[in-house]
Amino acid sequence: MKNIDVIVVGELNTDIILDQIGAFPEMGKEIVARQMAITLGSSSAIFASNLSSLGAKVAFIGKIGKDHFGEFIIHTLQSKGVDTSSIRQSEVLRTGTTLVLNYNEERAMVTYPGAMDELSLNDIIPTQLACAKHLHFSSYYLQAGLRENIGKLFRLAKAYGLTTSFDPQWDPAEKWHMNMEDILPFVDVFLPNEKELLNITATHSIQEAIDSIKHISNIIVVKMGNEGSLSWYNGNLLHKEPFLNKTVVDAIGAGDSFNAGFIFKFIQDAALEVCQEFGNLAGAISTTERGGTSAFTDHKKVMKVAKERFGYAE
Repeated sequence: MKNIDVIVVGELNTDIILDQIGAFPEMGKEIVARQMAITLGSSSAIFASNLSSLGAKVAFIGKIGKDHFGEFIIHTLQSKGVDTSSIRQSEVLRTGTTLVLNYNEERAMVTYPGAMDELSLNDIIPTQLACAKHLHFSSYYLQAGLRENIGKLFRLAKAYGLTTSFDPQWDPAEKWHMNMEDILPFVDVFLPNEKELLNITATHSIQEAIDSIKHISNIIVVKMGNEGSLSWYNGNLLHKEPFLNKTVVDAIGAGDSFNAGFIFKFIQDAALEVCQEFGNLAGAISTTERGGTSAFTDHKKVMKVAKERFGYAE
């Protein structure tokens, strides 16, 4: 019985965010940050948390250490209504952590993978997938234990009747190796940002990139920051204008929030245009508070911000 709307498989870590820095650091020099926050991090967790806050029933499969940061992650996800019963806690591995340096609307990050490196296909029980309607996976390049079996994971999900989505995220090694022929035919919604898409396809324009993978793709949605988003489906391109926030607090998790907004409408069988517009809105709402999840408390409050800040009403 499918009693979960979306099951998320992916990385889990905390973010240590340093704000109000005068410039990015240089080797051998020290700079000062005037603000610091410790928040729920990782693309997968931000997506799961915000999707649950919007009203979807969300469960998570991941791996963390049995440590302070691990307990923080469990508590934070549970406080947003995410089912954490399938998250494994290791006695010997440490929970992953990302140090985030914010500078205006740009950021630089350093990640310690920790336990997220060790999550493998063997940690995923097929019946866990069977109870869900949709599978989301992100951060392909950060999950060494799963990377070679992502095609198998998506095929397993399709065998159990799930729809699927995939956000590749950035490759820290900047090698961009991915067996797209093995993965994309089993992905209903492919969700890269513009830079990721160009790097993965080794192309120089979005059109060229889409042309290179459209024969193996279903829906392609390209996040373009303050230029909105572009989707391709069944030969048609659709650009949706952004919802611009004139007073951005930070852009951490904006792309993951876009994913949450898009998939929230997608699992309700909304039209692609509606999904894309709501993704743009969710990404903009994310920038109104610090960290990737602070702006998402519950559906009612999110829609209040949507109306007051961006003139959007459902």
